Amino acid sequence: MSVEGRAIINHSFRLLATCPETGARAWELTTPHGAVPTPVFAPVGSQATVKTLTPADLKELKTMLLLANTYHLYLRPGIEVIARLGGLHRFMAWDGPILTDSGGYQLFSLTTLSKVSDDGVLFRSHIDGSEHFLTPEKVIECEEKLGADIIMVLDQPLPNTEDIGQVQAAMERTQRWAERCLRSHRRADQALYGIVQGGVFPELRRQSAAGLTALDFPGYAIGGLGLGEGKEQTLAIVAETVSFLPLDKPRYLMGIGSPEDVIEAIARGVDMFDCALPTRVARNGAFFTRGGRQNIRNAAYKDREAPLDSTCGCYTCRTFSAAYVHHLFKCEELLAYRLATLHNLHFLLGLVREARDAIVNGTFPFFRKEFHSRYRTTSEEVRLEQKRRGLAERQARTSGL
Repeated sequence: MSVEGRAIINHSFRLLATCPETGARAWELTTPHGAVPTPVFAPVGSQATVKTLTPADLKELKTMLLLANTYHLYLRPGIEVIARLGGLHRFMAWDGPILTDSGGYQLFSLTTLSKVSDDGVLFRSHIDGSEHFLTPEKVIECEEKLGADIIMVLDQPLPNTEDIGQVQAAMERTQRWAERCLRSHRRADQALYGIVQGGVFPELRRQSAAGLTALDFPGYAIGGLGLGEGKEQTLAIVAETVSFLPLDKPRYLMGIGSPEDVIEAIARGVDMFDCALPTRVARNGAFFTRGGRQNIRNAAYKDREAPLDSTCGCYTCRTFSAAYVHHLFKCEELLAYRLATLHNLHFLLGLVREARDAIVNGTFPFFRKEFHSRYRTTSEEVRLEQKRRGLAERQARTSGL
């Protein structure tokens, strides 16, 4: 791979199979820390850890790619600390591939503390109120010191809005920032991906994709979705955006992680995913099954001898009854969060591997149909309310700084 004539070493993207009836693809993405078979889901370890799990747990779950967040690590423990200790892989004792996000979403979600200009983002830490200024150049400097295999440009995502002028301004700023990130990027062993923005407006998505693909990034992310728009609209914009991206480069859908959305995005040609949803809902007592999301706090599980899911082979389901996990949540024991997290990541990582196998074997349409015939999705009204509540709580926690 190359970017503007500069070689990107130890990175490649090799096609293995496509589904002629959908846009689904199976590739092998090579990085300096190992191969990543796609489609792939990356668990979120924003602060150099996937909450409640160890690297050994993640290996047992067959995790192929992890995500960490530059914004969080910049604030704590600090980029220089991690660099002095040998970089992010050594710091968190993970020898597999890592992707670092630039923190654009975190800066958006803390809008009560930040001010965006063409130069960069002036913000106050949500931890201690200290003031900081991040530019595209500074973000690249931080990501290069962290040393992840795949790094992201600084972007400006916006919440779902019908104000096309506001969305266009943010999209154009993201394009200018991408150009500055590219000029600042020096490490040849890191692949820098561009991020397509444009809200729910297909024409803006087309403009953003055109501007970024002209820069010939080694991969492209689709950002700014899952921020309040409806599920059907999300998938429609994913399909539109994918149609504007190169066939021979990775496509990464940021922040989408419900099982049904992942399967549908794979069917539209997406290769990579990350999302905190599987681990976040696990800590709230929600667990995935082939029939849909369930809540272990419900009284029906109080004396259930069977596991969370009798078809699941994860450590939690092999070892404990649903009644025991229910008891742990009711008592707010820390083990509850670990067991539910292990289950949810086992479910989603396994689901994506099954989708890949189906693409390779030529059975993806059948696999997709069978999945939807059994999986009961969370209602749109409940899903959007959960999203709004989570964002409101996050902003409320920081508004007093």
